[in-house]
Amino acid sequence: MPESTRTRGDLCPGVLRPWPAEDGGLVRLRLIGGRVTNDQLSALVAVSAAYGDGDVHLTSRTNLQVRGLPLDDGQLPAEVVDALVGTGLVPHPSHELARNVMVSPLSGISGGLVDLHPVATAYDDLLCADPRLSALPGRFLVVLDDGRGDLQGRTLDLGAMAVDEAHVQLRAGSAGWGEVVPLVDLAPRLVQLAHEFLDRRGEGETAAWHVDELDAPLLAADRDGRTLRNAGPLPLGPFEGGEHVEVPGGVLTPALVAELEGHLVVTPWNGIVITA
Repeated sequence: MPESTRTRGDLCPGVLRPWPAEDGGLVRLRLIGGRVTNDQLSALVAVSAAYGDGDVHLTSRTNLQVRGLPLDDGQLPAEVVDALVGTGLVPHPSHELARNVMVSPLSGISGGLVDLHPVATAYDDLLCADPRLSALPGRFLVVLDDGRGDLQGRTLDLGAMAVDEAHVQLRAGSAGWGEVVPLVDLAPRLVQLAHEFLDRRGEGETAAWHVDELDAPLLAADRDGRTLRNAGPLPLGPFEGGEHVEVPGGVLTPALVAELEGHLVVTPWNGIVITA
């Protein structure tokens, strides 16, 4: 693995660290495993209508963005921050940039070997209870594949892929595979690996943003043959128990949001899974 050649710190945007885009401030709101409620999404659209470009934008990491927000000396005005926090989508302001967790969108809904959303929630709880882990870069990504292989090809920093109903194989970096561990041990093991990354990433503006930039692997085991699955992106359209709805261009307009009813999961393919 190459040593980091970074020359500045990570500037990935959040509510408390907006990005000054050409059309105004851009903020990103992290969703654990892409899950968002109807009320949260409706509230966010209302904030965008009041202060931004009126839409909500999906990201390829299953998060949400709002664009065109006002900036005052590089920061959002207090009333805009309060409005965004009021959506319920910024539950841990101190750790908002570090909460990057993707999960197979249909995990626990249809197919896959195991529901990984409870593990994602457990990891998020441990992450946000640990002050040191707020220092993880805003682009540091955890990816959890439930065994179907829909996310196994994603670039990631840490993650795991299910090999049966009770075990997963750990991952670290694009090509790093680790030991097979019981599912119940996954969340604390990911936290441990996150600490190891912080121990080794360096200091200051040259510190690594990603595991791939470390000078040696975090994990170096053989890949388990049971992970050799590749379901590919979830097709758009109905499936048993729900529908994968296209979001054209990844732009959620107020009209489209008004049509969404049920349990919602943002996908990495410009879509939203809807189930009853």
